[in-house]
Amino acid sequence: MHGWGGHARTWAPIADALQPGHRVIAADLRGHGGSPAPMAGYRPVDLAGDLVALLDRLDAGPVVAVGHSMGAQVVTAMAVEHPEHVSALVVVDPAYGADAAEERLFGKRLAALRSKGAAAAVRQLGTLPAEVRAQLLATPGHVLAACYEGMYLGPDAFGARPATRRYLARRTRPVLCVRSLSEPAAWESSIPAPSGSQMVTWDGTGHFLHLERPQAFRPPSPLAGHPAPARPRPRVAPGLTRPRRHCRSRAKSARSYACRFSGSASATGSRLQPGQGSTHPQHDLNIPAPMVGVTFRTEKTEKGDT
Repeated sequence: MHGWGGHARTWAPIADALQPGHRVIAADLRGHGGSPAPMAGYRPVDLAGDLVALLDRLDAGPVVAVGHSMGAQVVTAMAVEHPEHVSALVVVDPAYGADAAEERLFGKRLAALRSKGAAAAVRQLGTLPAEVRAQLLATPGHVLAACYEGMYLGPDAFGARPATRRYLARRTRPVLCVRSLSEPAAWESSIPAPSGSQMVTWDGTGHFLHLERPQAFRPPSPLAGHPAPARPRPRVAPGLTRPRRHCRSRAKSARSYACRFSGSASATGSRLQPGQGSTHPQHDLNIPAPMVGVTFRTEKTEKGDT
């Protein structure tokens, strides 16, 4: 799951780095990308509920839920509130665990978001990759403000450290956490985590470390020493409004794709399923074995693409 003001295509470099046979579903969260933007429903638990509905619609799961920043809050909420849908978590520089100094800025930042919208969000985040900045500016201001409030100031928010500690203690699925800074990594490591969990710090990376080092998320090929076959790049399919068909595609053969849903979340095809776990010494990243997801592919049938 992408972060605040992002969209599903942020995971394209990760999907491209995976060996054939790995499957990923990436969704445009409510109010982001191609998904509808209602006025309410932007707490992490609300967004997690959208994802559960999407997985049920796809008859998918349990999945390895991967999230960056705000998306890490969302997949954590899904694992806590709907554990039957999650086999493991990967959280990338999660937007929880804010310290006391940052907590004092919550009210001021929310007020700026409510009055200035995406322009305030850009100022708050500072220097950004061009594509990240463009998508942030394209996100409705009320969505950014409501998501921020849901993460940090709502009655059930768990963005600040005291609430984070209480909420993370409820996790029952193994967690791989990848942090860009050592201090929040050390703090989070003090919270009890389910068996098999791991904390990794990538020094020298920014907040969007999955975009900086996508190849480091790649598990090893099951055929060590053999070149992997070419993997088709995902195709983007037109949106749909009819509820019975998830997506249309002009693809003539089975391919991963991105498609727009008429509900609260949009999905992008294939699913993360590393095999036996892997270690990348240069980044000290060990991807846990139980990562299983679901795929959505287009198949040519007698009745056309489905």
